[in-house]
Amino acid sequence: MNMQQLTIFYDGQCPLCSLEMQRLKEQDKADQILLVDLHQSDFNTIYPEIDINQGLAILHGKYQGKILLGLDVTHRAWTLVGKGWLVAPLQWPIIKPLSHQVYLLVAKYRQPISNFIYQRFGIGIKHCEQGTCYGKPNDINHRGK
Repeated sequence: MNMQQLTIFYDGQCPLCSLEMQRLKEQDKADQILLVDLHQSDFNTIYPEIDINQGLAILHGKYQGKILLGLDVTHRAWTLVGKGWLVAPLQWPIIKPLSHQVYLLVAKYRQPISNFIYQRFGIGIKHCEQGTCYGKPNDINHRGK
């Protein structure tokens, strides 16, 4: 693993989460981000330092040997692809605590929220039981399986 690369551990069974990861990878022209689905069968073996249950509760990332959580992962990711200005307000002193609380609430209920939005409006990427489901065969999580 490249120390300058950001590894994001995400919920691949969440339609909106998967859509955000696909959009992020489309912007990642320098291949600075590695996406890892927390549900892959060999996850515990490959990433023993990440607790899957904690990863499902709050977004985890690893960058320069440090673990990032929640909106810090989002901010780092979009900054790496040159779009940090889109999420910069989430790091501002007055907004950060509030945005973090909102993030935790949305993260807790992401499955029903995501499934509702996907079923009602078709926004998101449907979860597949075998492998990953993406509109393009771009192997966004680099699993190659």
